[in-house]
Parts: sequence; C-alpha cells; structure tokens
Amino acid sequence: METKEQRFEKEVKRVTPKHNIWKNMFHAFWMGGLFCLLGQYFINGYLSFGMDKETAGKWNLLTLILISVLLTGFNQFGKLVKLGGAGAIVPITGFANSVAATAIEFKKEGWIFGLGCKIFTIAGPVILYGIVSSWILGVIYWVLKMVGVM
Repeated sequence: METKEQRFEKEVKRVTPKHNIWKNMFHAFWMGGLFCLLGQYFINGYLSFGMDKETAGKWNLLTLILISVLLTGFNQFGKLVKLGGAGAIVPITGFANSVAATAIEFKKEGWIFGLGCKIFTIAGPVILYGIVSSWILGVIYWVLKMVGVM
C-alpha cells in the first residue's frame, strides 16, 4: 500500500514537464543570435543614414525596445520566449517586455493607481538596485582612489 507522500511524489513526477537542456540551449542560442542579427541590421541601417556609431547604437536600442513593447502589446512576445527561452529575454528586450506587460495589466485599478503603480512593478526594483549598487561602487572607487590604490 502506497503512502500519501509516495502517491504525491509519483503525481509530481508525472505532471512535471521534461526538459531537454541541449534543445533549450540550442533554441536560446539561435534566438539570441537572431536578436543580435536584428540589432546589427538596425545599426547598419542607421549608419547608412549618416549617423555616427554612438547615435546609431542608441537608436538601435530604442528600436528594439519599441519592437518588444509592440510584440508584448499584441501578445506575441510570450510566444518568442516560449520558443527561444533565455535567448529571447536578452536584457533590453526582456526588460521592455516586463515593463510593458505589467503596464498592460492596469485596467483593474484604473489609470492613476493601475498604470502609475503597475509599470514600476518590475522597473522599480531594477532602477532602485541599479542606483544603489552604482552608488556603493562609486564610494568604493573613491575610497580606493583616495588611498592611492587606483
């Protein structure tokens, strides 16, 4: 006679999805490469318009963010993530998706509390920890410079 715990473990094993790590890595690799190729395409396009390299890079980031937000709004970014895994969640596109997805969920709370608060559900902690960690690293750099290590 099986115990309750044994039945539970058996059920968990049955319903837990099986993942093929090599297949996941392959999909992440080509999806990330596709995003990089797309980004390089935009940079080359902006350079052909006569922009300098730095300006073309900034416009490239804005374009990738716009595409991510539009794909999120049309409920297509999740399909890319499901197919490409980590390759689709490269920092700039994944962050744009996270902010846009939470902003879209504002309808229940209204414009002010919903949109105003939901949009910072993901962005808030990232901005907070980014500022705090850069401040701490800046103080460490300043101290090391003052004592002559750097």
